[in-house]
Amino acid sequence: MSESRGMRPPPALGSLRVGIVDLIARKPSRSLYARLMHPNFASIMPQVVGVWAEELGCHVRYVTYTGFEDLEQELPDDIDILFVAAFTPAAYLAYSISNLFRKRGVVTVLGGPHARAYSEDALKYFDYVVGFTDKDLIRDLLKGFSRHEGQGVWLSADHQPQTLPGIRERWRFIRETLDKTWLLGAVPTIGSLGCPYKCSFCIDSRIDYQTLPYDQIREDLRFLGAQLRRPIVAWHDPNFAVRFDDYMGIMEEAVPPGDLRFIAESSLSLLGESHLKRLARNGAGGIITGIESWFDFNNKAKQGDRTGFDKVEAVAEQVNLIARYIPYVQTNFVWGLDQDAGPEPFELTKRFLDLAPAVFPSHSLVAAYGDSSPLAVRLQREGRVADVPFQFLDTSSLHNVVLKNYSPGEFYGRMSDIVRYSYSPRANWRRFQRHRDGLVSGGRWLTLVRSASSSRRARYYAGLQALCESDRQFSGFLSGETLPAPACLRQKIKADLGKFYDHLPGEVANHLENGDVGRDVLLPNYV
Repeated sequence: MSESRGMRPPPALGSLRVGIVDLIARKPSRSLYARLMHPNFASIMPQVVGVWAEELGCHVRYVTYTGFEDLEQELPDDIDILFVAAFTPAAYLAYSISNLFRKRGVVTVLGGPHARAYSEDALKYFDYVVGFTDKDLIRDLLKGFSRHEGQGVWLSADHQPQTLPGIRERWRFIRETLDKTWLLGAVPTIGSLGCPYKCSFCIDSRIDYQTLPYDQIREDLRFLGAQLRRPIVAWHDPNFAVRFDDYMGIMEEAVPPGDLRFIAESSLSLLGESHLKRLARNGAGGIITGIESWFDFNNKAKQGDRTGFDKVEAVAEQVNLIARYIPYVQTNFVWGLDQDAGPEPFELTKRFLDLAPAVFPSHSLVAAYGDSSPLAVRLQREGRVADVPFQFLDTSSLHNVVLKNYSPGEFYGRMSDIVRYSYSPRANWRRFQRHRDGLVSGGRWLTLVRSASSSRRARYYAGLQALCESDRQFSGFLSGETLPAPACLRQKIKADLGKFYDHLPGEVANHLENGDVGRDVLLPNYV
């Protein structure tokens, strides 16, 4: 590792000043939903890196950005090295922060999903980009980092760590984030890494499933019970309780019934009635489960060869069973997959919502994130990934996959229709009537707030439909034609980043500015 600009060697670990920034949001926000929920989306690994750095004797400043803070004021100053964690929609904000700090002589490190999905791009703007991260990697980095002009350095452990600091060790950082919300206050924890399923669109599909030490999980829950009255745990496992009896046994040993509530993501294949009864006894307040498509991904849903309406009926019956035991049930759908064509997938989803009125549907646009998943890699090789700016790759703003069976205008028209149906006053009222407070007091009202927030996307997608049908450049861009990004996208990025747009690295800014061609069009009101 060569040094540049006469960079001094890093200080001894005992005097090393480490900054950590977890970019939960990509832009400022004043929405009620964001105010209530964003603090609950804090990532675990930035807290873990903070613990490891402190164990090495470093001085750590930890910052979470939820969209409500003045980020310019919150960013740590007088530091030697800065770690930034970001999902892809916050990539430009992360690049701006890195550029700002590198000009001050601070070494910067990027981790998180964007680092894994777009490492080659990120290496242009950070001194280091990290993939799998364990304590040895962090220790070696802190002992011998240096500035790297131009291309940064990629670092990755051979595999995921075998253990992570638990809630007790991370409590200082957890507490700082909990203090930012006044309603939910979920504590992030994790009991396993990787996933036993191999869904082609998922970043975890290529990571072997492993549990973290059971003693650590048990200690985490006991410690948390001593800190908070009836705490809420947000399990970050890609698929919670694959080893169901083990997990439930740990919870039953650690926490008296009724003393803990939790929300987790799990597959339908694990949610039979006997499991549901035990989940309910142990405080399950919310379950998130993936349906994805009515024509594929049946392994997770345990649907065998069922497709179409047969699958709709079977899944609705099971989801209604789940809702008898778990107060909040969210089902995830992915739109724009190659298996889907015409109106049928959308009409089947409407039928499902009629049959399972208590469920909260979450609609995601198909996206290919760099080389993060087998599907993304295949689509890249096939030339089916449009150059949609990172800011819009949040699964709800724009798709970046050249659709096989829909034009962009038709696709967004159908998205507007299904979103309008999902969060109509009738659907919201039926959901409100059937929702039982269990995750938090006032959970029924929180569901209404989320429904109101999600319903805005119907108007947004209708606006995209109109834009695609009226503007050849915009539609062609989303269809994968070799066109620069439309100017309206660059204008929105500039508005989102505010003062940080001026700190974008020149290469990124120039790429966005090159999109300023064609007639002046407006992006619909952005979600």
